[in-house]
Amino acid sequence: MITTIQPPQATLSKEMSLEEFLQYDDGSDSRYELEDGRLLYMPSESDINQRIAMFLLAYFLQLGLPFYRLRIGTELAVMGSRATVRLPDLMVLTEELAQAMSGATRSIILSEMPPPDLVVEVVSPGRENEERDYRYKRAQYQARGIREYWIIDPMQQQITVLRLVTGLYEEAIFRGEEGIVSELLTQWGQREPLTVAQVLQVG
Repeated sequence: MITTIQPPQATLSKEMSLEEFLQYDDGSDSRYELEDGRLLYMPSESDINQRIAMFLLAYFLQLGLPFYRLRIGTELAVMGSRATVRLPDLMVLTEELAQAMSGATRSIILSEMPPPDLVVEVVSPGRENEERDYRYKRAQYQARGIREYWIIDPMQQQITVLRLVTGLYEEAIFRGEEGIVSELLTQWGQREPLTVAQVLQVG
């Protein structure tokens, strides 16, 4: 028999500081983000979301990126009027950031640390999720100085690449058999194009 643990609603409504969030433990394996000082319960990822994240992880390893710069399940503190901590689907760290996190007791990128090179979010169904990935996280990752932010949308069958140019994100959208254009991929030694269809595992 499988028991489903429900998120504690009373706790979800309480505003928290970053310090309180870092100390929070509800005794379950539930995952949370901190959004404007409030706990945001994160349900389990769908199979396609996990497959996309793992595909990209393997792809980046094939490009020769060292394993210690790749992160799944690492938290990311971002700027805002209230404390906010995101839980991206995948991140690629800079060498400097990887060294800064070495030996940490919790896998979290704090605001005083350098930003990661790349953050990847896979959009889950639901209007709130779409607004969060396309709007709120875009602004937060831009302010955090993250070089590229990829929004992978299985529903729309597209990938949005946001590239930081003089402090603002420039947007490019790719679909189908189009190759993803990314300065980071070029920098990392990509030889063959990576298509949207390959990432979304369609066709």
